Amino acid sequence: MDMTERLYRVIEKRAVKICFVLAVILAALITAGIYFRVDAAAQEKLQEHLAQEVLRFHVLANSDSDEDQELKLQVRDAVLAYMEENMPEEDSADAVKDWARAHIDEIEDASCSVIAENGADYPVSAAVTTCWFPDKSYGDVTFPAGNYEALRIEIGEAKGHNWWCVLYPGLCFMDTVNAVVPDEGKEQLKNVLTEEEYSRITADTDFKISWFFWRK
Repeated sequence: MDMTERLYRVIEKRAVKICFVLAVILAALITAGIYFRVDAAAQEKLQEHLAQEVLRFHVLANSDSDEDQELKLQVRDAVLAYMEENMPEEDSADAVKDWARAHIDEIEDASCSVIAENGADYPVSAAVTTCWFPDKSYGDVTFPAGNYEALRIEIGEAKGHNWWCVLYPGLCFMDTVNAVVPDEGKEQLKNVLTEEEYSRITADTDFKISWFFWRK
């Protein structure tokens, strides 16, 4: 066997190895792509179902000043206190939405009272409307990004950092140090989701918890 033939065979073997490696990489990419599409579709389906079963709460501050941010939290507390005192125990997100819509004037009044007590004169707008939310964790429960209906309160120009939680089922925990989601709220959520869906929003504990504050 002359030198040329040996060189040819070496090149041929290397070419085979390269082709094999490329085939493996291509197969892996195809598999990953299929998995990603399937997982993305499952995530989208989960978000759509979840959006039908929850009502979120969204409060937008007038600005990022310390005074306006504190005012936002006082409005939050006043509205939650009003709802806790006056809203009957409801067993569905739709029932809570209907009650909130029927009492939207009272919710605005509760907000305006807090603002007036603090010497401000910002207008307040409250409505049950559809809002887009990014991925958000409440303790060990993670909600995927997407459109959700929310009780939305806008204070003044509504250009400051906003605050949100899940109004129904009750995931509006106030302990931002321990971030313990009420068991009752999780049980309500568990009852309206499939076992697989509930596992998807509670299984991954590696999500970063953003607590209540988020930059728009």
